[in-house]
Amino acid sequence: MHIALYKPDIPQNTAAIIRLSSCFGLKLHIVEPCGFSLEDARFKRVVMDYIGLNKIFRYEDYNIFLKKNSKSRIILMTTKAKKSYLKFKFKNSDILLFGRESKGVPENLHKTIKNKLKIPINKKTRSLNVAMTVAIVASEALRQNNFLK
Repeated sequence: MHIALYKPDIPQNTAAIIRLSSCFGLKLHIVEPCGFSLEDARFKRVVMDYIGLNKIFRYEDYNIFLKKNSKSRIILMTTKAKKSYLKFKFKNSDILLFGRESKGVPENLHKTIKNKLKIPINKKTRSLNVAMTVAIVASEALRQNNFLK
């Protein structure tokens, strides 16, 4: 199972996702540029020693990411989707793609990615924190594929 972050903005969220990925054995893909340095103190405080416990792939841009992962199904998590993640059958080779905290992903990516899912939330709210979203969706994908024991 794979998690991909598109140009993440907030070091603490990325660090929390690295910890989550380490705990669940998820491969993590980061599409650059990040909105922070991996040397950022806020990042290091949250990630602690978890950064060395899982495989992290970094890509200069989205096109390189696509080329290197052309055989995997990319699932975009977005508040703009119509389909709930609870009504989707995940595969263990899927890449769950999460956009920037500040902007999501560009419209051209929305148009090119076939599978788009959302987490249903209260209509009075805008969105969940990206690290929470990763945890919720990754847990369901792992459960469906019998990875959680």
